[in-house]
Amino acid sequence: MDDNIVWHQATVTRDRREKMNLHRAKLLWFTGLSGSGKSTLAHALEERLHQRGCRTYVFDGDNVRHGLCNDLGFSIEDRTENIRRIGEMSKLFVDAGVIALTAFISPIREDRNKARELFAEGDFIEVYIRASIETCESRDVKGLYKKAREGVIKNFTGISSPYEEPENPEIVVDTENREVDECVDSLLAALEQQGVIPNVVV
Repeated sequence: MDDNIVWHQATVTRDRREKMNLHRAKLLWFTGLSGSGKSTLAHALEERLHQRGCRTYVFDGDNVRHGLCNDLGFSIEDRTENIRRIGEMSKLFVDAGVIALTAFISPIREDRNKARELFAEGDFIEVYIRASIETCESRDVKGLYKKAREGVIKNFTGISSPYEEPENPEIVVDTENREVDECVDSLLAALEQQGVIPNVVV
């Protein structure tokens, strides 16, 4: 980095933003196979958080590749750079007082760990959306598994490219036999328990 580039300290701090928002800023890093439900749950959770007055933003894997990462492919090297960029961008959103949610396969454990290292202790919440390859392939909403099996898509996670499961995720959501609302309820409960959002008394 150029020695002439100096970090500017702002007077409006993350702590002041959090106090105004009435919730903590965190990064929820959703990881799992294609078809496991990452994007569905991230957006459903954002909707519920928004209804409770929380400031949120979802970084969706496909959406990000339309802009910020549209120069990257799906090789291991490009996936690593994709995750690096998202980690840095998410860090800025957390500093802005936002509950950021990322929905990326992010198949390589080391890449996810490097993203975690960008954040202060407790700010990076890894959410493993767990579903078997058989379940994910049976959903195959985008027809990607079929194309991967036919060799049309190269470097497809779970078929021709590896997925390394999280070893110690903060939250595990099993989507094999649970409905979306039930999964979101469990995520909200976990965020309340961890003090990210205030408890709602019913």
